[in-house]
Amino acid sequence: MEERRTDIIGPGVADEAADKAEVERIRGQVRQLLGEFFEAAGMKRGQILVVGCSYSEIESHRIGSYSSREIGQAVFEEIYQETQKRGIYLAAQCCEHLNRALIVEEECAEKYGLEQVNVVPQLKAGGSFATAAFSAFENPAAVERIQAHGGIDIGDTFIGMHLRPVAVPVRTSVREIGSAHVTCARTRLKCIGGERAAYR
Repeated sequence: MEERRTDIIGPGVADEAADKAEVERIRGQVRQLLGEFFEAAGMKRGQILVVGCSYSEIESHRIGSYSSREIGQAVFEEIYQETQKRGIYLAAQCCEHLNRALIVEEECAEKYGLEQVNVVPQLKAGGSFATAAFSAFENPAAVERIQAHGGIDIGDTFIGMHLRPVAVPVRTSVREIGSAHVTCARTRLKCIGGERAAYR
């Protein structure tokens, strides 16, 4: 079986060791964010969490201009471990270069009837988070669209296009990971009818 490449280095990609204290600080922020999010969101086993994450923004760079392998791996590991523990499918959103496609486990794609596409994310074409997911997942699959039950956006990556209606903001005490702005959402079923509804 051909090994999936995740070591492609190019302009704007940092491969040097990151400051260990900074990496641990970011891990702590991610753990706190996840704890508060899952407590508020009420997600169930077998549901989908979409995560968009810009490591450029975490490190105070313009989105899409910089990727840190070590920090990226740390953020991914914390999120992946928590979703695995809870039995939730993680959908890793790729960057704009890949039209914000997503990397999921093939099992997730099959369960939800998602059409698969052929692409392998790399650090500068897909982003560090999706690249880490492609490497870590047992049977990674790329899909173009999804309707996730919840979402976490680290660095204003615009995950809203992949959330089910109706999206509801989830407020946490963690507003930033590193320097990246953080927003979260859960989704609820549409409420129809009621005393103010009109019928024909």
